[in-house]
Amino acid sequence: MWFGYGSPAGVRDVGAVLQLAVQADRDGLDHVSVSDHPYVANLLDGYATIGVLLGRTTRLSAFVNVTNLPLRPAPVLARTATSLAALSEGRFILGLGAGGAWDQITTMGVPELRPAAAVQAFEEAMQLVRGLSDGGDPQPTKHYPIGKLRPAPVAAPLIWTGSNGPKSLAATGRQADGWIPGHSADWLSERYRWSRPIIDEAALSVGRKPADVATIYNFPGELTSTPVRRTRGDDGMWIGGSTGQWVDELTDAILNHGAGGFTFFPRGTDPFDVQLARWSTEVVPAVRAAISR
Repeated sequence: MWFGYGSPAGVRDVGAVLQLAVQADRDGLDHVSVSDHPYVANLLDGYATIGVLLGRTTRLSAFVNVTNLPLRPAPVLARTATSLAALSEGRFILGLGAGGAWDQITTMGVPELRPAAAVQAFEEAMQLVRGLSDGGDPQPTKHYPIGKLRPAPVAAPLIWTGSNGPKSLAATGRQADGWIPGHSADWLSERYRWSRPIIDEAALSVGRKPADVATIYNFPGELTSTPVRRTRGDDGMWIGGSTGQWVDELTDAILNHGAGGFTFFPRGTDPFDVQLARWSTEVVPAVRAAISR
């Protein structure tokens, strides 16, 4: 099981970004995620941020949620991945997406790919990252016609994808270690109900097990000091609640719906660090204890 949090990412939030990572590391969380929108001027670069956070922590893993592949070509991304893995002693996770906001991506001088080509490049990127890691055999592909490159003597990172369409979901099933459902969809959503079978069938088609691809949920909500009357809204989306309400919800998700992890995004009026402390020291230990029983 993976329990983490989504970090602030503003250029003006640097102090909080660093302090929250140290707090999460001290309190026993598993991972921190940061966004990847380099076309937005007031946001920190995702890879610069996780490099610093990995250097400031000792047990916390970090990943970009998710890497904007069209802006980070796979051969260079693979070298970045193995370098961060080596520097952090294996605490780097590769979050990867095919690219979606093309109207913004193209402002950085990158030509737009048609959807089918973007998904093909996405799957080739996962293969190339593994090929350029220890024990791999990197081969040229349609979108990455590399020359003779040697793999780095570093184990390949875990790959968690942000996939939405049927073709990218199938690529996730064939190649990835984890799936992050889009639009903060959870195990009760229609999006999950039609998406997860595509991943499972694709995994089986190449001799993998569905369990080889964990589902790691982006899970926003408010962690309140007292119970709330409703934990889900009219649309069925999780709103939040007290420690006990969160523990019950997440324990059910793990034991009865196969959840593999959660990235907490605090909402509401209580300060980020206060909610993160409740998540790290109250909710997560209680869920871990419940599932161990």
